[in-house]
Amino acid sequence: MPSGQCPHRPEELLRRGAAEARSRVHAGSITLGVWSRSGSPGPRKQKHTGEWVTRAEMSVHSTSSPPTHINVTPWDASTAADINSTAANTSTPASSALEEIGANNIISRCNNVYSLIAAVGLLAGCFLLYSFIQTYRAHRRLAWLDCLLWVFCGVQLLLLLLSLHAVAHRPYYLRAGALGCAALSFAVNVASLCGLLVLVLMAYVLTLDPPSHALLRKPRVCAAGVVLTSVLISLLLAGLRGPSAGLEEIINCSVDPVQAGVSYAAAKLCTVFLVPYIFQLGLLVSGCVRQWRSNGRFLSGSEEGPMFLTVTAVMFLCLLFHSVVLVSAAQQGGGGEPSHGQRALLSVAESALFSGSAVSLVLVLLMHRPCRESLHGVLRQLRDCCRSPGRTQTHRNIIAPHIEITDTLQDIES
Repeated sequence: MPSGQCPHRPEELLRRGAAEARSRVHAGSITLGVWSRSGSPGPRKQKHTGEWVTRAEMSVHSTSSPPTHINVTPWDASTAADINSTAANTSTPASSALEEIGANNIISRCNNVYSLIAAVGLLAGCFLLYSFIQTYRAHRRLAWLDCLLWVFCGVQLLLLLLSLHAVAHRPYYLRAGALGCAALSFAVNVASLCGLLVLVLMAYVLTLDPPSHALLRKPRVCAAGVVLTSVLISLLLAGLRGPSAGLEEIINCSVDPVQAGVSYAAAKLCTVFLVPYIFQLGLLVSGCVRQWRSNGRFLSGSEEGPMFLTVTAVMFLCLLFHSVVLVSAAQQGGGGEPSHGQRALLSVAESALFSGSAVSLVLVLLMHRPCRESLHGVLRQLRDCCRSPGRTQTHRNIIAPHIEITDTLQDIES
C-alpha cells in the first residue's frame, strides 16, 4: 500500500454514511460513522424526504479512532401537534384562574356598593315603620292607602333582611343544605310577589278611588288574597326549581340558580315581572281614560300619585334587569354550572334586585308627606339636642299661639 494513503478515505466514508442515512431515515433512528477532516465537532441539520433532523451529536476523533454512532430523532407533524396541545393544556388552568380572579373582583366591588345601599335602605325602612306607628297612635286609624303603603314598606324591609346572606358571603356562595336553600328562595319569591301585588292594589285605589268593589275596601280580605296568591305562585316556582341534589346535601346556595333551567327562569319572568306590571299598566291606562272622559285629575289628585309612579318605575327597571340576565344565563348554561363571567353578572343582577327595595324605601321616606314631616321633626330635635347649653336662644320667651276650634252639641244639632 502506498505511503500517505489511508485504508478508508473520509470522502468515501461520508458518501457511505449519507446513503445509509437515506435508507434508514423512515425507521426513526440513524446510525452514522463520520470522519471529520477539519477535526471540529458540531451539530448538523439535514432534510431527507420531507423530514428534518433536529438533534445530532457528532464526536470527531483522530484518523485511527473508530466511527462515532449518532442517534437522530425525526420531527414530524404529529410531534409538533402533541407539543402544541400540551402547551394549550398547560395554559388553560392559568387563564381559568385569571377569569375567576376577575369575576371575584367584580362581585366584591358590587357587594361593597350594595352594602352601602342596603344600610341606607334599612335605616329608611326602620324609620318608616316608626313613623307609621306614631301616626296610628295619634289618630287610632290609618287611611286605606296608608295601610297599603305600610305593608309595602314592611315587605321591602323583609327583602333587605333576606338579602343579608349575600352580603356576608360574597364573592362566594352561602353553603347550606338543599332544603334550606329552597326555603330561602321560596321566602324571597313570596316577599317579592307580595310587594308587587300591593303595588297593584295601590294602583287600583289611586285610579279608582273609592274602590268600586266592597271586598277591596276590607284590609283583611286584601291581605289574605295577596298572601294566598303569592304563596301559590311561589309553590309553582319551587316545583319548577326543584332541589338540584339531595335534600341534606350541602350546596352553593343561590336564590335563583341557573341549574334550574330555562323553564324556571321563564316562569319567574312571567309570574313575578310581566303579570303584575300588566295589571298596573291596565289600571293606569283605565285611569287616563277615566280622566279624559270626566275632565278630572289623574290619580285622584292625591299626593301619593307621583310617589307611586316613581317607586313602581324603579321596581320595574330592577326586575327587568334581573329577569333578562337570569333567562339569558339559563339559556347559555344549559342546566350546568355557570361560567365565571355569568356568575359575576348574576351576582350583579341579584344585587340590583335587592337594591330596588332599598331605593323604594328611601323614595317613600322622601316623597310621602307625613313621613317627610316626621323626618324633619326628628332632625330638628337632634339639632336642638346637639346645641351647646350656653348658647343663647333669642326666641325662647316667645309663646306660639295654639288655636283649637270645637263644636258644641247645639252647633252639631243645628
